[in-house]
Amino acid sequence: MRYYIEERDITMTKVSMTKARHSFTDIANRVMFGDERICIEKNNKPAVAVVPIEDLEILEALEDKIDLEEALKMLKKPGFISLKALKKKLGI
Repeated sequence: MRYYIEERDITMTKVSMTKARHSFTDIANRVMFGDERICIEKNNKPAVAVVPIEDLEILEALEDKIDLEEALKMLKKPGFISLKALKKKLGI
């Protein structure tokens, strides 16, 4: 699976937890329609981020790729067997 990541200028804005609580709809709209990332801080420290769904999809795809690479490495190590071989061994 290939992904094309289009170049875009996305800004990261910092907002306090209190302000975010009072203006969540505005924050959501800025992220959805303005391609903005919002970092919500608690006690002046990053706590959570609100990002466009496209960013989340890319992150999840990268995590899937890393997981697959790790699984393939583990299959090559001694003592690990394929699912097909395990099923045969267990008679299922």
